[in-house]
Amino acid sequence: MLTISKAEILDRLEFDNPWWTNGVGIEKRFSAYPRRFYFAPFISLAQDHSVNRAIILMGPRRVGKTVMVFHGVQALLDSGVSGQSILYISLETPLYSGIALEQLLGMFLKKYEHKKDQRLYIFFDEVQYLRDWEIHLKSLVDSYPSYSFVATGSAAAALKLKSQESGAGRFTDFILPPLTFSEYLNFIKRDEELIESISAPKGASVIQNFAAKNIEELNKEFCNYLNFGGYPEAVMSKAIQEDPGRYIKSDIIDKVLLRDLPSLYGISDIQELNRLFTTIAYNTGNELTLENLATSAGIAKNTIKRYLEYLEAAFLIRRVNRIDNNARHFKRATSFKVYLTNPSMRSALFGHMDEGSEAIGHLVETAIYSQWLHSNNIDNLYYARWSGGEVDIVYVDKPTQRPGWIVEVKWSDRVDTNYSEMNNCVEFLNSNFAETNNRVLFTTKSLVKKIEYRGINFEIMPSSLYAYMVGANILRTTWKHILPQSSEVQN
Repeated sequence: MLTISKAEILDRLEFDNPWWTNGVGIEKRFSAYPRRFYFAPFISLAQDHSVNRAIILMGPRRVGKTVMVFHGVQALLDSGVSGQSILYISLETPLYSGIALEQLLGMFLKKYEHKKDQRLYIFFDEVQYLRDWEIHLKSLVDSYPSYSFVATGSAAAALKLKSQESGAGRFTDFILPPLTFSEYLNFIKRDEELIESISAPKGASVIQNFAAKNIEELNKEFCNYLNFGGYPEAVMSKAIQEDPGRYIKSDIIDKVLLRDLPSLYGISDIQELNRLFTTIAYNTGNELTLENLATSAGIAKNTIKRYLEYLEAAFLIRRVNRIDNNARHFKRATSFKVYLTNPSMRSALFGHMDEGSEAIGHLVETAIYSQWLHSNNIDNLYYARWSGGEVDIVYVDKPTQRPGWIVEVKWSDRVDTNYSEMNNCVEFLNSNFAETNNRVLFTTKSLVKKIEYRGINFEIMPSSLYAYMVGANILRTTWKHILPQSSEVQN
């Protein structure tokens, strides 16, 4: 039986690391992509030698993790780091199968006679395919404190669990979600054309306000974002935009359902899992129960519970729990909402959505929730539902378990003539008025105004503008300790 030789492995390493040759950078296909807004905090962490930790770059398939790694390599080269001090290894490469991280790193160190106290940058791509990766990586972090280690993976929750269990004090988790709407506009170079920043008064909060310069065009691009805009590769390719179903379903969804989840969790009935995901995708943004999912998909409730955990682990869905009109949790939670983490997945499965499509309201709500996936506050978000009423988004403060603010999401301008659409918000605030300060954000299709209704102050803005504002502000507030004051990642 033939075995893979050391020479073959070194040849492949040289092929994957072209910058080992002086004057050579990353491939043009990677440098052609715009940098994610998350690049600045990512590369700052990678270059921070004050703490001995590995960065675990997590996120769903095709959101740009590998591209961001290569952008990081180029940034290091541009800053004067020698190409021979940077190692990139994709663990999806069949040639590396069964070879320990220590052995691959050892070949690199021996090739260039690197010392233990040098500044080296090591990137392990798609690390979840290596068994017990967290144990091996922790050992490397402890053994080589002068080296900077970055590992990427597409099974976010599974990686995070192992990171927290085995890498406590040695790993820093960095989540890279799908593109925000603000990033999408930046990718297509229309953000300055369509969005205007509004200066906040002195002493105001860190939240930046924005206005739409052309709401019709902004909504047009928002619909494009709903259909394909969560994936950088789709945004950059006209061919993919013309047939997003083929790309997103075949290359992203199917790979997760048919390969990633079965291999990570030992799922045997793939068709069953696929049926459940298809049902959820069609109903994104709707309230569901285990009973109606079991009936619709023909799957036992206990199995559905496990599958929901797996789909959430693969970063395909996000569950949001229900509270009542007094912001109380239910002791026995039977109802919940499930959102796709990227609205483009629904369009890929069931067809293109335009501004007047029947289900676009739920897809708009899905897109707004997907912006919040970038925030540490995502675990504080609920929806309220009671007999005769519902509020789409309620922020609940964890220590006090009381609501802080609410948002009602709509894709119409009916509220301009039909104030009764605001009655649910009024009822909820009347039960919790002290905590919510009598203010509500109410989104529409194109309307911008402020209304006082039944003693409650409503701020009304387009859903597309709100989605932009959430994505842009979360980056600024989450990474404000790392981001420079003047940076390309800010708007």
